[in-house]
Amino acid sequence: MAARQCPRQWPARRRRMSEVPFDLNDVFEVDDYVYFYSEALTDERTDAEVAGLVQMLELDAPLRILDLACGFGRHANRLAALGHSVVGIDYMPGFLEMARATAQAMGVTVDYRQGDMREPFGEDEFDRVLLLFTSFGYFTDEENARVLANVSRALKPGGLLGVDMHNRDAALKFLVPASVLEKEGNLMIDRSSFDVMTGRWINRRIVIRDGVRRDKPFSVRCYNAGEIRQLLAAAGLEIVKLCAGWRGQPLSAESGGMAVVARKTT
Repeated sequence: MAARQCPRQWPARRRRMSEVPFDLNDVFEVDDYVYFYSEALTDERTDAEVAGLVQMLELDAPLRILDLACGFGRHANRLAALGHSVVGIDYMPGFLEMARATAQAMGVTVDYRQGDMREPFGEDEFDRVLLLFTSFGYFTDEENARVLANVSRALKPGGLLGVDMHNRDAALKFLVPASVLEKEGNLMIDRSSFDVMTGRWINRRIVIRDGVRRDKPFSVRCYNAGEIRQLLAAAGLEIVKLCAGWRGQPLSAESGGMAVVARKTT
């Protein structure tokens, strides 16, 4: 029997959900985000993450640091308390209001700014740039590359980027098709799939809160170690540390996430 051959052209198909733009204002709507995630983002967890950042990114001496996609200032405010000069940029004004209020309560100074990481945010200005809590990968491949080019431009020569992200190898192997987070009778329902053609984790999220349903679909690009190395190199950044997390755990195909430290080489 003759082997069946693949068609020369792909048949017409519906547009993939991973190719459909989504609204960051819906996905990261501040009230729902804080409501469902606040119990997981404890002070103890943040302190441990900052301790790992200090070690892996060599933050012992006072430095000029940019916390990109800083959220409500979990890391930025603590780094300022350690004596660093910190700028925090986030797309969501509500997160910035929370970050400023916490900074004031802690007695620290952080320069919080509203901005889009796809737009330039400095040139040869920062010793370190941080992209934490899987804040990278939500845009198109071209836009994600532009973000890293902006990071490289903003870093001083020899400066370091610290970024964490999902590990594509593990996402393919351990993807959970559905999960539910319940709090006080309110629900956050995640229905997940993976598009192997685009390398994107697709989440058809539904939030049901106070009897009101809101659909918040999104997708995020997942990279393996080789892919992110190439993407960083194209932006003039060279990986110097690659771990499974900010405690320095060894990276494997089973690691859910990657913590990357890359140095500006240009």
